[in-house]
Amino acid sequence: MGTPEFAVGSFNACLEVGQVVGVVTQPDKPRGRGQEVQASPVKSAALQRGIPVLQPAKLRGTGFSAELSALAPDVCVVTAYGKILPPDLLAVPRFGCVNVHASLLPRFRGAAPIQWAIASGDKRTGVCLMVMDAGMDTGPVLARAELPVAPDETFQSLHDRLAKAGHDLLRDELPRYLRGELSPVAQSAEGVVAAPMIRKEDGRLDFGRPAKELERRVRAFTPWPGMFTSFAGARVKVREAREGDGHGAPGTVLAAGPEGLEVACQEGSLVLTALQPEGKRSMSAAEFLAGRKIAVGSRPFET
Repeated sequence: MGTPEFAVGSFNACLEVGQVVGVVTQPDKPRGRGQEVQASPVKSAALQRGIPVLQPAKLRGTGFSAELSALAPDVCVVTAYGKILPPDLLAVPRFGCVNVHASLLPRFRGAAPIQWAIASGDKRTGVCLMVMDAGMDTGPVLARAELPVAPDETFQSLHDRLAKAGHDLLRDELPRYLRGELSPVAQSAEGVVAAPMIRKEDGRLDFGRPAKELERRVRAFTPWPGMFTSFAGARVKVREAREGDGHGAPGTVLAAGPEGLEVACQEGSLVLTALQPEGKRSMSAAEFLAGRKIAVGSRPFET
């Protein structure tokens, strides 16, 4: 059971260790700029293998658990499926449902653990294989793998490394669980941190925040929702940035040149090195400045 690209690694691991009798994924949705209706990455991978695909719009009160029971699964593997499983569905497989989650639980329970690990400045993260219960990522953990978070880590780079780690963990540890060789360990009641779904508003670039925090958010929230501000009444996204060493009133331009556009923050400064004006491609700071007059000391951005 999975939907985005992150879950394809888990799907492949299941193919390596057993027989996949079915795939459950979210219904096809409009995606991309053209908003064309497309299958999820997991559905596409399953169809290439000729594996039956189920796409229920709802799980509760629909009789879907009976449909799943007809496949007689020994275990359900759930990775980034995108829906909370009700108790009747959790009870279908004889070995229960196990989840590949992209954090070191109980830290970052929820929908966006990769983004929040970067945005929070964590030095380490990882993946957990856990037995699911009715809570949100609250079940006991079977195995975990830790990874360092690089100082320049982006969402995409960490996503790809964690997807590979999830594949490896599932491939190695799921057979051991099914043989009774792993004992689930309850999560600690301490250190619980939520990782809620990213909202569009989380991408607002508020220069009233510390530069260190904003630089991390640029890396965490690119490509979506992207960190954005307003320049001359139009939205502009900041695709790449680094911390500067300047100081001033938040939103004040401290420097504007080929190496970047430096803007003062509540603490320190942020050097904008790649920007994307609304309706246009991403461009370097030098390209952005070529057609715009931005004076040092001015405050052209929304604060």
